[in-house]
Amino acid sequence: MIIHLDLDCFFVSAERTRIPQLKNKPVVVCKSGDNKIFSVEDTESLMTESVGGFNGLMHHKKEFRGFDKNEWKKEFVDDKGRVHGIVIAKSYEAKKHGIKTGTHLRDALFMCPNLLVIPSDHLFYQQLSTKLKAFLMTRIPILEQYSIDEFWGDLRGWVKDEDTYSFMSSLQQEILEKFDLPMSIGASSSKWIAKLATDFNKPYGLTLVKKEEIPRFIHTMPIESFPGIGKALQKRFKNYAIETLGEVLKSKNLVLGWGTIGKQLIARLSGEDNEAVIHQRDRKSIGISRNFHVIHDRDEVMRRAIILSRHLSHTIAKLHLYPTTYYFKIRYENGVKSKVSHTIDRAFSESMYRELTIKTIQELDEYPHYGIHHLSLQVSNFVTPTQTKTFSLLHQEEDEKAKKLNEKLTKLRDKYGVDIVRCGVEKRCQ
Repeated sequence: MIIHLDLDCFFVSAERTRIPQLKNKPVVVCKSGDNKIFSVEDTESLMTESVGGFNGLMHHKKEFRGFDKNEWKKEFVDDKGRVHGIVIAKSYEAKKHGIKTGTHLRDALFMCPNLLVIPSDHLFYQQLSTKLKAFLMTRIPILEQYSIDEFWGDLRGWVKDEDTYSFMSSLQQEILEKFDLPMSIGASSSKWIAKLATDFNKPYGLTLVKKEEIPRFIHTMPIESFPGIGKALQKRFKNYAIETLGEVLKSKNLVLGWGTIGKQLIARLSGEDNEAVIHQRDRKSIGISRNFHVIHDRDEVMRRAIILSRHLSHTIAKLHLYPTTYYFKIRYENGVKSKVSHTIDRAFSESMYRELTIKTIQELDEYPHYGIHHLSLQVSNFVTPTQTKTFSLLHQEEDEKAKKLNEKLTKLRDKYGVDIVRCGVEKRCQ
């Protein structure tokens, strides 16, 4: 059997491990832009693994000083009394009030006046997730981390099928006792049915679906409940009046005619996909982004872009990555956005990336009269170290020098922090 493990309301549950008075209360964990990164003062940040949409690679340390129900106002209420921030996790008690992930904090407070608000602490969540993963690796022979709070485990050849449920129950209880974290677990013959089983029975559920039980299990489930059926596929199904997963299987011949997507979906729904639990995934891309209050001063925008490029450069160096595609995005105050990507045949270095960032942001800023509230930088299409030898001969000598400098910078930052060496322009404005 393959099992899927999903921590219930992980960010909220994590906070409850150190703030017991949050238990059984309507709680939200909220996020605003982490703008400590733009401070002219040195700040301490640590690199973590990238394991989830709300969890980046670089986070600033937060000192936990206990719980004050009004502490959140320092981060989410500005000097004009306006509430900022969005909900990135909610307790089941808060969910009953209609609060969802992505709800604006000001709206959440209106929906639930006695709501308890916790500023996010991603470094703490990452550290807790890492500890849990280390524990799970002692219990499950092949483990795949899908996100910061989700895992798959392959029990085949390790736990007999008939013993799977008791194994799940024992593991669930052990995690609760050891970490004080509630976890739901699903099991089936395939990865995606196992995940569906977990989602079906939350919180703190245990669900085992045998292969022969799959058609009956999914029969009445809405199509949007299945992982991978996004809005585009939902629309296509509804054009054919198909609204449940059971109806998808009944329309097998139709769906198979949709090519690779259709074949993959039918295989996953029937438990015939044979997709392996992957112990370690190859990294496809990494990036860094920040939201902030609207800025009109382009010198300040550029200063922040340079800072983001420095942080991402350090991460790239630490992970020994060699990107060839560079993505940039600007969001303006009126909802307009500008984005572009460049594929460059050069060895990566911090200086090269900084120059590219400056040049690209200047060219990308098509609306100089609009204020900017978001910057995003991303790199992808990684090559191997041996492939870097094929990079442009024109810049070979320059890039080799920059590479050696990068290595020295990385050692310095590992010892003294990512802010120990900064570009001069970073301290000019704020």
